[in-house]
Amino acid sequence: MNLGFFTMPIHPLDKDWRVSLQEDREAFLLADELGFTEGYVGEHVTDRAENITSCVAFLAWIAAATKRIKLGTGTVNMPNVHPATVAATVAMLDHMLGGRLIFGISPGGLLSDAELFGTLDNDRNAMFLEAINQVLQIWATDPPYNIEGKYWNITTRKTLMADIGQGYIARPLQRPHPPIVVTAVAPFSKGVTEAAARGWDPISANFLMPMWVKSHWPKYVEGCERVGRTVDFANWRVAKSVFVAKDMATAKAYATDPDSPYVYYYRSLFTKLKRNGRIELFKTRRDQPDEEVTLESVCDRLIIWGTSDSVADQLMAFQDEVGRFGTLLYAGKDWKDRELARRSMILMAEQVMPRVSSGSK
Repeated sequence: MNLGFFTMPIHPLDKDWRVSLQEDREAFLLADELGFTEGYVGEHVTDRAENITSCVAFLAWIAAATKRIKLGTGTVNMPNVHPATVAATVAMLDHMLGGRLIFGISPGGLLSDAELFGTLDNDRNAMFLEAINQVLQIWATDPPYNIEGKYWNITTRKTLMADIGQGYIARPLQRPHPPIVVTAVAPFSKGVTEAAARGWDPISANFLMPMWVKSHWPKYVEGCERVGRTVDFANWRVAKSVFVAKDMATAKAYATDPDSPYVYYYRSLFTKLKRNGRIELFKTRRDQPDEEVTLESVCDRLIIWGTSDSVADQLMAFQDEVGRFGTLLYAGKDWKDRELARRSMILMAEQVMPRVSSGSK
């Protein structure tokens, strides 16, 4: 099993933005140093807490400072951006990274972003599909482009000057394009099936109960079998909230105290999902009454914490529950205590994963 990193960072509202950006950057550099195989960063435009506004810009910032780790957009929210802009900026980023880019895409889940961009009442799934289809078409064809859609039309027919390169949209270094991943947040996600059929791979979110994470694998298999694609558990990535410390008292306090960055993270998500009518993601069964779902029950079920041995045991039990997967994505949180946060990542890489990997063979 590989170890990766995934952060949709949720920081305190009063934290200096420069500080949180530097901490998020440092987490990726540390992950690279520790041998994490890949790392993803999310984006939202209208969220003071989850304050990476452009995952492409953030990854461009750290591209030259990393050496081995593959870096992923986690995710580009396709309805919010013109497909030609996505095609051009992602292509440039892939070249900046020397082909280390993974292209993560989604319809976007933050409703205030959708309102901002005028898509709140639109079919954002349809916009998502049109956008990614147009991006892939741009990368597969030569100018002048003539791509018509319901939401976007793309052409350079009137202004093309091929002899000097005008009217041309750049292509990625990786051909035909970087690997594509989608984040799966719904139980029994049909999107996972459709993604698998197109050659894309899933990331199961770290805020899903284990039984819903487990439901993604059969949907992935279904999509692969539909098109005769080889089924390989190595293509499945699962994100998980983990904190590792040298002693249990420190681990418990940092992961479970009311002012813990882990509890803060889930309090923010819990509030958003409850107000938006999506509390079912935190349920342990589909007929569970809403009132039974509490922040305490969510944190108790979704945060793995402890010493290296304890965390390794919990992760192996989690894998037994959901099935084999190829990459565990350590979910980033605010660095309320920089040393404890760094040490957790170090212990995860150097002590926990060797045990988990050997125990999962």
